Amino acid sequence: MKTIVFSFLGATLDNAGGRGRWEKWRPNVALCQHDDVIIDKLVLFYNAQYQSLLEQVMRDIASISPETVIEPHLMPLANPWDFQEVYGALYEFARTYPFQVDSHDYLVHITTGTHVAQICLFLLTETQYFPAKLLQSSPPRKQQRDIAGTIDIIDLDLSRYNQLASRFADERLETQNHLKSGIATKNTTFNGMIAEIEQVALRSRSPVLLLGATGVGKSFLARRVYELKKQRYQLRGEFVEVNCATLRGDSAMSTLFGHAKGAFTGALNARAGLLRSADGGLLFLDEIGELGADEQAMLLKAVEEKRFYPVGSDKEVHSDFQLITGTCRDLAQDVQQGRFREDLFARLNMWTFHLPPLSERREDIEPNIDFELRRFAREQGREVRFNKEARSDYLHYALKPQALWKGNFRDLSASVTRLATLVDGGRITCDDVTREIGRLEKLWQTPSQGRFGLCQQVLGERFADVDEFDLYQLEGVLKICQSSHSLSEAGRKLFAQSRQQKASTNDADRLKKYLTKFGVEWAFTRA
Repeated sequence: MKTIVFSFLGATLDNAGGRGRWEKWRPNVALCQHDDVIIDKLVLFYNAQYQSLLEQVMRDIASISPETVIEPHLMPLANPWDFQEVYGALYEFARTYPFQVDSHDYLVHITTGTHVAQICLFLLTETQYFPAKLLQSSPPRKQQRDIAGTIDIIDLDLSRYNQLASRFADERLETQNHLKSGIATKNTTFNGMIAEIEQVALRSRSPVLLLGATGVGKSFLARRVYELKKQRYQLRGEFVEVNCATLRGDSAMSTLFGHAKGAFTGALNARAGLLRSADGGLLFLDEIGELGADEQAMLLKAVEEKRFYPVGSDKEVHSDFQLITGTCRDLAQDVQQGRFREDLFARLNMWTFHLPPLSERREDIEPNIDFELRRFAREQGREVRFNKEARSDYLHYALKPQALWKGNFRDLSASVTRLATLVDGGRITCDDVTREIGRLEKLWQTPSQGRFGLCQQVLGERFADVDEFDLYQLEGVLKICQSSHSLSEAGRKLFAQSRQQKASTNDADRLKKYLTKFGVEWAFTRA
């Protein structure tokens, strides 16, 4: 049985160079230095830019293992960190390769290549597109003199598979943790969404649309996606953020797409524009729904063709960027009403994620409080903590429906920052929390809520669903309830006139039925 190995040329690990290269461990060369494993053929996947390295490795292997046939296979990957591209290239190779399992043993070397390449090789081997075993090589330990190091042939039985799958699962969890900035969020829906965004970020270059109210973290998440892709060498350029709501009039085109010198009055010099600044990087267009019709048309061309004309120029420019857009608007409705281009919406709507507001993620408030305190300590060089009772008081209020969190995580961040800034001695007390709760209630109070403060407090999120006509009456009823010691006493005050005309009265039951109409219990009127 002949042994055939499939391996990626290691652009870094195989590239030792010079005479000293024989003193360094090079994975593909070292494979052919083991006396106990004779490799009859080594199929090397390589990119054209590493042609000279390939030739050097082939010469070195020929000098130490002349019986090994080197079969280079050009695999021109534009982005070796793009899962879809790498998997597709390896899949096409495996699908057309003339495997002869009756007369050959096949090994897939998973030590070289990017992590994406290693994962793809693992998956294609596990699913038997490569009818092979896995081959993992390691450099020699310090006490070992044999430069060949060690090799481990892995048959994908269940136990081995679980070990490797666990390794890749750990890497995915680490990636998702990065997207959440290390915040141990508990909301199931949000965590599931982050897991999907992680997959999309690493496997796709299509536009991503983030939906959600102001302050839910669209900009924050876009930057974390950029950092992740930059770490994986999927992006080489910068992170460019634009709030489209600030773009107005003639300057909008120039800001986004640039202009030629003399394109309009005051254009004394040419301007590159933000789309060109994002070349090779990530462009985040927040409040995309605020773009004008002309800018929408230009953006569509830039997204689809990676080319566009700066203002006043007859020469196209090129910019290849990853696009993430954000909005709090209903773009589908804007399309129906003619305010947003249908073709642009279809292009942006490939991957759409709705970031839930803080009011729907109240279980994530506590870990975000800890995150904000850590950030304050890092930025201000001063560590601040809650005492036990104060933390309990703050969380008790933060988790109640009466805490509106209108600005979402911006409100929470500002609140924790105020507490940490104003505290003396590094400990937040109950008195500090009481004052901060007062500031938050004043912040969230609207004129109508000022007139109906008790209604807003008792009804919480249901407040917005009650007619103003009913609010006037309910506010008065709640004031009477607060000044009474019992349901019966409040009933006697409220029905003092009508009860005199009845032979028997049940004021408490009458009041209870009225409160129940609004979903209010007596206990809540005393809060």
